[in-house]
Amino acid sequence: MTGGVTAFSHKPVLLDEMICALQPRDGGRYIDGTFGAGGYSRAILESANCSVWAIDQDPDAISNNAATSLVKKYSGRLVVVQGRFGDMETLLSGLGLDKADGIALDLGISSIQLDNGNRGFSFRQDGPLDMRLSKAGRTAADIVNETGESELADIIFKNGEEPQARRIARALSVARELKKITGTGQLADIVRSAVRHRKSGKIDPATKTFQALRIEVNDELTELERGLKATEIVLSPGGRVAVVSFHSLEDRIVKNFLRSRSGVQMGYSRHLPTQQTANNATTFRLIKRGVVKPKPSEIRDNPRARSARMRIAERLANKLSGG
Repeated sequence: MTGGVTAFSHKPVLLDEMICALQPRDGGRYIDGTFGAGGYSRAILESANCSVWAIDQDPDAISNNAATSLVKKYSGRLVVVQGRFGDMETLLSGLGLDKADGIALDLGISSIQLDNGNRGFSFRQDGPLDMRLSKAGRTAADIVNETGESELADIIFKNGEEPQARRIARALSVARELKKITGTGQLADIVRSAVRHRKSGKIDPATKTFQALRIEVNDELTELERGLKATEIVLSPGGRVAVVSFHSLEDRIVKNFLRSRSGVQMGYSRHLPTQQTANNATTFRLIKRGVVKPKPSEIRDNPRARSARMRIAERLANKLSGG
């Protein structure tokens, strides 16, 4: 997700492509599973005389001026609720939505969150090592200071795809014995000191470690799996899901799930339960076999869009296996 100050100045990544994928229609019912600054919700509501139920686990996204303004502007057509998109079935059924005609998921974190040093998502500003989207539970500082060195290395390697994870974990283990690691700048400096020189200087050496910790703090990969399964339950036949991911771990999960559910033969993924194979009932049709990428002009205007990838599928009328 990319962010701005308000919903009215904010244009999320692949916005036009998202609307094209969902094809909002009058009377339709749509879910924005990652509300953020409300960019997708607003665009859907502007595209047709429809209704949107929006979810975000960040309490700031629910209570900020952007959310309040949008709810007021689209009175009776927009409902905004705090929670996890993996819980959309139970969360929204209590708000009058049992089936949806389209679901948008914009994974990761927003620019608003990245640019707020107090949230601890980025090392561009020094701040507390937090990284909690919901502002509840264990912080990144808790994980860095309390997790055993071997497990910490596994977290950095698996969630960050960081080849020097063991060197980084060792450096963190040594550093925390001398002084508790509590700040983003402090963490970034330790990681940079541990990482051997890389040929490319485009990516800061601390980037993958920060990604790994954020994913761990918010259990993002498990949440994505839950969210994808929820779309299969909540979508009406003919309804579409469009998912924007920003790194290979997310995209791989989305790709494997949708291919499996569309009957496309696929290999094993450690991020998907073993029963999810091409032998399951076909519940989705792929709208596009590959990914939708941002146009060069969008990347030029918003460099954060360069890694964005969208996958789209349409819900078929087939029932879930065993359902």
